[in-house]
Amino acid sequence: MSPHDNWLALVDEEVVDPDLVIVDPHHHLWRGSRMMGDYVLEDLWADTGSGHRVEATVFVECRAQYRTDGPEHLRPVGETEFVAEIAEASNAGDGATIAGIVAFADLRLGDLLDEVLEAHVEAGRGLFRGIRHAISRAEHPEILMIPGRAPAGLHADEAFRSGVRRLGELGHTYESWHYHYQLGEFTELARAAPGTTIILDHFGTPLGVGPYASQRDEILTTWRADIAELARCPNVLAKLGGLAMPDNGFGWHEADRPPTSDEVVAAHRDVYLHTIDCFGPERCMFESNFPVDKLSVSYRVLYNALKKMVADFSDDERARMFAGTAREAYSLPS
Repeated sequence: MSPHDNWLALVDEEVVDPDLVIVDPHHHLWRGSRMMGDYVLEDLWADTGSGHRVEATVFVECRAQYRTDGPEHLRPVGETEFVAEIAEASNAGDGATIAGIVAFADLRLGDLLDEVLEAHVEAGRGLFRGIRHAISRAEHPEILMIPGRAPAGLHADEAFRSGVRRLGELGHTYESWHYHYQLGEFTELARAAPGTTIILDHFGTPLGVGPYASQRDEILTTWRADIAELARCPNVLAKLGGLAMPDNGFGWHEADRPPTSDEVVAAHRDVYLHTIDCFGPERCMFESNFPVDKLSVSYRVLYNALKKMVADFSDDERARMFAGTAREAYSLPS
């Protein structure tokens, strides 16, 4: 075990509701990350196989294993090739199956975009589902562990919007990671592409470090209103997770021990329940955002917390949020 795994093991809990079927619609894979080293199939299986009934997962782009030569616009296809090979291995084992791939393409490419999407389809071996071209633009990149570097106004770029609309025409999804102060931009984008299934990642990442650390109440007040407005877009779905990233400001990654599931619930429950209230369980799906959130909490503890947050919901509602919405959004087999 690594020192970080030893730290995570300081909190060990019994699995809550171990028979509940889970589809995890948001994780990453990579080799040689500066912050986290390798995260490949055996690492994913160690997490998804830690007690919860995780049957399938969806990989989301993280700029891993791009091609190092050839046309620049096709280099992200290397990531899909990398993941498709791992996904094929997952089919041959007893762990969770990687059942979908969300890749990257520059949606401003115009006439070249279809070429990239076709290359992803071919490389994905039947698993390609959509594109994440994030609009995340950090106002204070120096204080963030993972600063987004999208250009200002990307959401309003007509070439970009045309690309988002093209995804819908082809039956692909679009999603973005961005910050709380960009939720209005994301809503404008969603309204400009009503025929595309659009997925919000990580609640829009309410920040809690640097100058944002002392503004949590003000940020969440505005965030609540912005989420309610976004939910009025019927083509938008919400991923519920990603709040344990260090940039969210809870500081767990620097603590003597990781949080318990009850501590995660106490810190995050209001954000989760407000989003579910706005979108409804049928448009929400729980995500792990691993291994990024693994900097703060173990997979077993995280999913215990998620289950506890919605323990009072009906069986059908819980089944939607833990598996059904993800299967429908990404056209995954049931």
